[in-house]
Amino acid sequence: LVELMIVVAIIGILAAIAIPVYGNVQARARIAKAHADMRAMASSISIYAAHMGTLAAALADLTTTAVNSQGQSAGPFLSAVPAAPTGWSAYAYTPNANGTFVLTAAGDSTTITVP
Repeated sequence: LVELMIVVAIIGILAAIAIPVYGNVQARARIAKAHADMRAMASSISIYAAHMGTLAAALADLTTTAVNSQGQSAGPFLSAVPAAPTGWSAYAYTPNANGTFVLTAAGDSTTITVP
């Protein structure tokens, strides 16, 4: 009986350690997804800008074929604009007049800004 009680206590201790760690793993996975999505979008925006000579006005512009001033077509640069992880704000894209851009998203007590 004592051995059984010791085994139950050990299982309880392991469960008390594992449950919070599991919740943290899910949050880290959502953060990693947001990072990966934003890196892919930033790369696509840069490729679009190199082809067109100007930044895209919106993320949706990256999902269509674009024809530049020389008549060359390219794209789509993204198959679809990725959805933000569950519980996160939608990805925000802000092109600036100086040829730079900012991508942001927030969730899980984290704010990601690219570049």
